[in-house]
Amino acid sequence: MKVELYLKEALEKAIEASGFETQTDYQVEVANSRQKEFGDLASNIALQLAKPLKRSPRDIAQTLVSHLDLDPAQVEKVNLAGPGFINFVLSKKHLFQALQIILDKQADYGKSNLAKQQSTQVEFVSANPTGPLTIGHGRQAVLGDTIARLLQAIGHKVTREYYFNDAGRQMRVLGDSVRYRYLEILGENVEFPEDHYQGEYIRDIAQVAVDEKGDSLKHETGGDYFKNLAEKTIFEDIKATLARMNIVFDVFYNEKSLYETGKIEAVIQALRDKGLAYDQDGAVWFKATECGLDQDRVIVKSTGEPTYRLPDIAYHRDKLARNFDLIIDIFGADHIATYPDVLAGLTALDCDASKVNVLIHQFVTLTEGQEKIKMSTRKANFVTLDELMDEVGADVTRYFFLNRSMSSHLNFDLTLAKNQSDENPVYYVQYAHARICSILRYATEEGYDPEADADLTLLTQDEEIDLIKALINFPQIVSGAAENFEPHRLPTYLEELANIYHRFQHAGKRDSALRVVTEDQPLTQARLALCRATQIVLANGLALLGISRPEKM
Repeated sequence: MKVELYLKEALEKAIEASGFETQTDYQVEVANSRQKEFGDLASNIALQLAKPLKRSPRDIAQTLVSHLDLDPAQVEKVNLAGPGFINFVLSKKHLFQALQIILDKQADYGKSNLAKQQSTQVEFVSANPTGPLTIGHGRQAVLGDTIARLLQAIGHKVTREYYFNDAGRQMRVLGDSVRYRYLEILGENVEFPEDHYQGEYIRDIAQVAVDEKGDSLKHETGGDYFKNLAEKTIFEDIKATLARMNIVFDVFYNEKSLYETGKIEAVIQALRDKGLAYDQDGAVWFKATECGLDQDRVIVKSTGEPTYRLPDIAYHRDKLARNFDLIIDIFGADHIATYPDVLAGLTALDCDASKVNVLIHQFVTLTEGQEKIKMSTRKANFVTLDELMDEVGADVTRYFFLNRSMSSHLNFDLTLAKNQSDENPVYYVQYAHARICSILRYATEEGYDPEADADLTLLTQDEEIDLIKALINFPQIVSGAAENFEPHRLPTYLEELANIYHRFQHAGKRDSALRVVTEDQPLTQARLALCRATQIVLANGLALLGISRPEKM
C-alpha cells in the first residue's frame, strides 16, 4: 500500500476514535511536507476540522496524534508544526523498501492503473493544412502528447486525434495562392492578392506543380489540382514535423466527413425539434439563451456557410457517440470565449458534456535575452516549428514548451535554449542521467555488477537519504501531473531530482569516503543500486516528456 494511502486511512481511524462529530464534509489529504525539517509528509486535516468543531487546530491535531496507531516500520516519528499541521517522518526501513521497488520495477516504475483502462480521447494541434506548423502549434502539440503519455502511465487507454478541415474558403484561397505562384514561375505577369497565403512554402509547392505539369495548367482556373497538391504537400510536412518531435496520431478526422455523413444536418434538425433553432435574417440561429448563454448564436450564416459552432457541436457529438469515457480538447487562448458555445450545444442535445475537458494554453513569444525575435522572413509572418527545432533541437523544444504551466504565457528564450551547458535545464537533467551511465560503466570495468543485489541499509549518509526520498516521490508526481492535466510538474520534479543527485555526486568529490566506487565492496554495491534507481527515475521521467535519455554527453 502507498504510504500516503496508509496515512490517510490511519488519520480517518483516528478521527473516528477521537469522537469528533461534524456534519461538514472534509477530505483527509497527505502530501509532501513543504518544510522538510518537520517531516517528509504532512496533513492539514486539523485545520479543516477547526471551524466545524470550534476548536483550535493544534488542539485537534494533538488529539488525533494521540489516537494514531502507526507501524514503526512505516513511520519513524510524528511531529506537530505551525498552527496544526501533522508531519510524518518516514522510517529508514520504509525508504529502503521503496528504493528496492524502483530497482525491481525499472521501466514500469511510476506507472499505475489508477484510471482502470478508462477510454480517453485527446484532441490537439488540429491545424488545417494551409501552412507549416508554427511555434504556437508546437506548444499545443507537446502539451497534448505529454498529457496523453501521462494519462497512459496511470492506466488510461488513450486515442490521440487530429481534427482538420480541408474544405471551405481557406482551402480555395490556398489553391489559388499556389496557382498564382505557378503562373509567376512560368513568367506570367500576375497580381498576387494581399489576402492570399504569402509564405515561401507556397512558391515551393508551385515549383512542384511546374516540375510535374510543366505549363499544361497555364489556363486552368478551377484550382482543384493546386488545392489538392497543396493539401497533400502541407500535410506531409505537418506529419514530418510532428515525427521530429516524437508525436504520432492515432486518428486524423476530417470535418468534411461530418457533412458527407449527414451529421451536420442532424444537429440542425435535432435543435429544431427541441425548439432551440430558428431562422432569422436568412441565417439559422441556436437559441443559446435557453441554455444559459448571454445571447443566441448564429450557426449557419445567411450565405449558407456554417459558423465554427455547428461542425464543432457535430464533431463532439460524434466523439461522445464513440463511447469515450473522457474527452480532452487542448486549445489556444483564442478559444477561451468560444468553446462554451459548443458545450452548451452538446447539453442542448442531451449529450453528457461533463465528459469534455477543455484545456486552454497561453501563447508563446520567442526571445533572445531581453529582445523579442522578429518573425521569419522565409516563411511569411510566423516562425515555423521546424525552424525552431533547427535552431535548438527537438529535445530542447519539447522541454521548454513543458517547463511552464500551460496557463502562463511562455517566453521561449533562444539564448538559454541554445546554451549546451548545465545552465540549460534540459541538459542539466540529461547530464545527470548520462553521468550515472558513466559511473555504472566505470564500475563494470572495475569488476562490479551494478545490477547485483545490494544491502541498501548501508545507505545512511544525509545525501543518500535525501536522494532516496526524492526518488520515491516519482509515482505521486506522475499521478498528480496526469490527474490535474499539469505536465509542467514533471520537469520541475526532474530538475530538483537532478539537483539532489548532483549534491550526492559532489559530496563524493569532496570526501573520498562518500564516493560511489570504493574499496568497500558492500557499500559500493549499495551506492551503485542508488545510482541505478536514480537513472531509472530520470529515464522514466524523460520518456514521459518525450525526450531522449543520453548515455554520454
